[in-house]
Amino acid sequence: MLDEISGKKTEAASLQGYLIRGIPVIKEGDDLALIVRSLFDLQDGDVLCLASTVVAKAEGRSRDLDEYSPGPRAQKIALILGKDPRFVQAVLDEAEDLLLDYPFLLVTTSFGHTCVNAGIDQSNVGGGRILLLPEDPCASAEALRRSLGKECAVIITDTCGRPFRCGVAGVAVGWAGVAALRDWRGAKDLHGKALEITLEAIVDEIASAANLLMGEAGDGTPAVVFRGLRYPQSGGTVFMPIEKDVIRPRIKS
Repeated sequence: MLDEISGKKTEAASLQGYLIRGIPVIKEGDDLALIVRSLFDLQDGDVLCLASTVVAKAEGRSRDLDEYSPGPRAQKIALILGKDPRFVQAVLDEAEDLLLDYPFLLVTTSFGHTCVNAGIDQSNVGGGRILLLPEDPCASAEALRRSLGKECAVIITDTCGRPFRCGVAGVAVGWAGVAALRDWRGAKDLHGKALEITLEAIVDEIASAANLLMGEAGDGTPAVVFRGLRYPQSGGTVFMPIEKDVIRPRIKS
């Protein structure tokens, strides 16, 4: 293939995305790797994306709200927000750091993900129950990757709002076998100028594409495989280090 701009030969590339259908309702203890292998013929180099909800269910992260006894702080916040104080206590229990308690609960989880309500889900889990995020999503992704029997990458996805933009988009909360970031620093642009700060969040880009295929609400299709993607296999994190975060101190001030 001839690049019309540079006149140089380039290798043609394409990306295919496959929605895995037929995944049953996941229960605690289910072997997700076994289920995926039974429904899809994975190849080396594939990227498997799984919604955090199915990983959390398999890991037994479902809780009954009656398990929580709200403390004074949770009761105060719940009264202001008009929320169930048990739910607020669940959010506080999952939070490593509370950034906002009004007009919503914005927290950072123990594994570094900053999100509303600690990512706790109340949909598709039945009345009176909630679903927490996986306790350590990167460890979950690594365990799944090792069980697949192929040289694949695994990304665990969730949906998250974005500052200064409307709507939610898919993001990665855990990953294995793929770098979180692609480092473009030092690469030259079209005019020969070296890039100085560009770090591409490739796991979030892949997660967002996966969410586009998975859908929301009751679609029941929480697994997507991408094939044909070239990606670095290790490096970086998408969670901003505290010492470099210029927004968090201003939110909390």
